Amino acid sequence: MQKVEVPEEQKIYASILYYGSIIGIILLTVTFILYITGIAPPYIPYEKLTELWTKSTHHLIEETNIPTGWAWISLVHYGEFLNLLVLAVLALLTIGCYLAIIPVFVRKKDWIYTILAVIEIFVLLLAASGILQVGH
Repeated sequence: MQKVEVPEEQKIYASILYYGSIIGIILLTVTFILYITGIAPPYIPYEKLTELWTKSTHHLIEETNIPTGWAWISLVHYGEFLNLLVLAVLALLTIGCYLAIIPVFVRKKDWIYTILAVIEIFVLLLAASGILQVGH
């Protein structure tokens, strides 16, 4: 059997993604338990959820006064938004992976991959910022 050498940056990226995902799944489980037990109270009453599931997003936002964009963070003390916070952190995990491998690329003087990683971080942050919006 031939041994394959895995580049350092791939090991770092995979390690961060692996452990970050495990921690994220644990946190999602904890925050969901807090939500369903009522320790973190719901923003939308449970009995109203099934009615709202059939509505459009526009109608749901209008009827519940849920803020759009990143303004939902002000509601993080409610169970469903606490879960959303963990999901947002999981979504940002890729940025953390790229930040961790940039020093490896710099040390290797691999400028193309350094530039690509920086651009990728910029694009992900721009997408997450909400500056660019479609359909408004």
